[in-house]
Amino acid sequence: MSSYERSVRIDAPLSDIWEFHSTEAGLERLTPDWMHLRVEDVRGPDDDPDPEVLEAGSRLRASVRPFGVGPRQRWTSEIVEREEREASAYFRDVMRDGPFPEWEHTHSFFADGDGTVIRDHVRYELPLGGLGRALGPVAVVGFAPMFRFRHRRTKELLEAPAAP
Repeated sequence: MSSYERSVRIDAPLSDIWEFHSTEAGLERLTPDWMHLRVEDVRGPDDDPDPEVLEAGSRLRASVRPFGVGPRQRWTSEIVEREEREASAYFRDVMRDGPFPEWEHTHSFFADGDGTVIRDHVRYELPLGGLGRALGPVAVVGFAPMFRFRHRRTKELLEAPAAP
């Protein structure tokens, strides 16, 4: 499998960053408009609809239509691990159904003084078998703008405004 990783430091406490990333609303706010995200269903670990926090066992069904072109791409992801410690936290989601044969995204958060370091690590396999495997490392071209946007947007939404 191929992998992609990107980190950013946010001038906000770990607790704020963790809370924001623990909800469906956080995902929606971190997805660029050009992806045309549509969250279709969210279920908690006990199949309860619309949980307040995405705990391990939560499932999310969504679709995107990048740049409004082509048919909607649907996927189902499941939070398979979620853990919070004193100075760090993480959750891992996997794609159960969707455009990638394999997709595993680990969202890690580390306290860093008054701020937080966010690290996204994605392990993936592109479709198309051997051709997809050969092109796997090139997928960074598509992932980089998405994760740059997510990290920039997190800074906009969660960092305190600078003092005059």
